Amino acid sequence: MSLILNIDTAVQTASVCLSRDGENMGLKINPSQKDHAAWLHIAINDLLQQHSLSLSSLDAIAVSAGPGSYTGLRVGMATAKGLCYALNLPLITVGTLQMMAMAAVDEPTDLLCPMIDARRMEVFTATYNKSLTEVILPSNIILTETYLLDLLENNTITFFGNGSTKFLKLINNNNAIFKQLDATAEHLAKLSNTFFIQQKFSDLAYSEPFYGKEFYSPAHNV
Repeated sequence: MSLILNIDTAVQTASVCLSRDGENMGLKINPSQKDHAAWLHIAINDLLQQHSLSLSSLDAIAVSAGPGSYTGLRVGMATAKGLCYALNLPLITVGTLQMMAMAAVDEPTDLLCPMIDARRMEVFTATYNKSLTEVILPSNIILTETYLLDLLENNTITFFGNGSTKFLKLINNNNAIFKQLDATAEHLAKLSNTFFIQQKFSDLAYSEPFYGKEFYSPAHNV
């Protein structure tokens, strides 16, 4: 059995989920991207108290490791690593795009393509089959009307995430299905339990977020 604290601060909304054997016991969501750092520890404490549990009850801590918001990823990873160090718990890191794909796994299409906005016409994206195996590895790309046309010839694909609206404006293909799907730490929980069973733990000393690209600030253009 596994009791895992799941943390996601990679996307617009931050969330924490307490799960037992991959099943959601409780979920908290913060819709304000600007205060993830202040919100996160309070949310974790509240979630544990609601179930009369302490941090020492946990078997592992999981975190979405990117790509996504640069600041958000640092907040989530720092929190997860700090708790793991203090409690001597294993760390589980899961790709954010795979977490998003879990949220779409019941969609009736052949493939799943989560997209995270990365400014202008660029997105972080990957393509998965229904077993959540990568068909196209996570990367940042500049969208064009020809993106994934070869796969779309013989496969239906669900596109989702806050970057997919860019692609919707470029493509007209009956095999391309666009959905509004929200991924949270609840979807991370289903994956982290599998990683826990497989003893697929990350190195505390060397784990770091996958940013996908270098940090950008408007101040660089001043």
